[in-house]
Amino acid sequence: MARIIINGTIVRSPQGGLGLYHLGFLAGLKKLGHEAYFVEKSSWENDCYNPVTKISSNDCQYGISFLLSLLERYNLKEQWCYVDIEGTYYGLQKKDIEDKFATADLYIDLEWGEWLEESTNTPAKVFLDGEPGWFQFKMKKMLMSGKPLPLYDYYFTTGNLIGTKQCKVPTLGIDWKHCLCPTLLEEVKETKVNKGAPFTTIMKWQSNKPVEFEGEVYGQKDVEFERIINIPQLVSEEMEVAVSGSDVPRKQLSENGWQVKDADNVCLTVDSYLNYLSASKGEFTIAKNSFVKTRCGWFGDRAGYYLGSGRPVILQETGFSEFLPCGNGLFSFQNLGEAVDAINEVSNNFNHHSKAAYEIASEYLEAEKVMKKFLNEVGL
Repeated sequence: MARIIINGTIVRSPQGGLGLYHLGFLAGLKKLGHEAYFVEKSSWENDCYNPVTKISSNDCQYGISFLLSLLERYNLKEQWCYVDIEGTYYGLQKKDIEDKFATADLYIDLEWGEWLEESTNTPAKVFLDGEPGWFQFKMKKMLMSGKPLPLYDYYFTTGNLIGTKQCKVPTLGIDWKHCLCPTLLEEVKETKVNKGAPFTTIMKWQSNKPVEFEGEVYGQKDVEFERIINIPQLVSEEMEVAVSGSDVPRKQLSENGWQVKDADNVCLTVDSYLNYLSASKGEFTIAKNSFVKTRCGWFGDRAGYYLGSGRPVILQETGFSEFLPCGNGLFSFQNLGEAVDAINEVSNNFNHHSKAAYEIASEYLEAEKVMKKFLNEVGL
């Protein structure tokens, strides 16, 4: 059994989908017999978001309550530490967490450059990039400006084509290893689909600012959504988007036939998030412009939970069709016509594609399988 510490963001952004993403790593490791700990630090003033009040502040109590409810699902509620902006420790105290780092076998950083001092003597340190392409461009700019990069023993990315000929993202001389997001299949809701259920997705209109690299601008989902905004008028199915962000064009979405929900409300808890997915006919979604333009091979965690729920996924191509089977349960599209065809195919043969969707999640995305492969890559 190994002692493994994972750093991420839950307290500061206590939302169902993001919490489930982190839980996939933690619970996946525990299910393999390892001792897993979650750690998090405040990074700047007012970085704790409360999705109920929609206010950001230094008050971490809502986020800590959310974290505890999450960890209780896998009996992990004693294995966490949060440090607020003033340096106050919650959960495991400073000496306790320093002792855990001193005896840990592996540190996995899902953020960037955090807990470096505490993990100095940890035998293996891993950085896992969840914003492929966009993040490598930022790293390149840091190097060009003379800023040193934090050093890790292993670098992983959810951009599963980075480092291959198909992808133009700079590797920065790093041997990027690849990782799919772990799906906890026991969490999915096994419910029959309602005939009138909509195709849905959950998204933030703009997660990050656009980044410019070598004369090209790489944007977010807002850029790509414009390409398919009129699709509700071209299919017989209901189309719905649960969206958050300050610049969401809700009127334009409604005028084009989209049902529009508030993503914060949908994602208040893990259960509300999973209930929303299982009440859908499937997922139809675009990817971030940076993922599409770089063809980095990104495939997100949310798709795994749709697939695991027996809900087919129709996702804009990022290169993921190079390593995941498409055409049954999972579809990639590059233009509006391909998107329409995929929706019609799922509608006409739902039972077949529902079964295939679950099989893809079980074979490729199940948490224990993903984490076992991950640990093999770092020699554990």
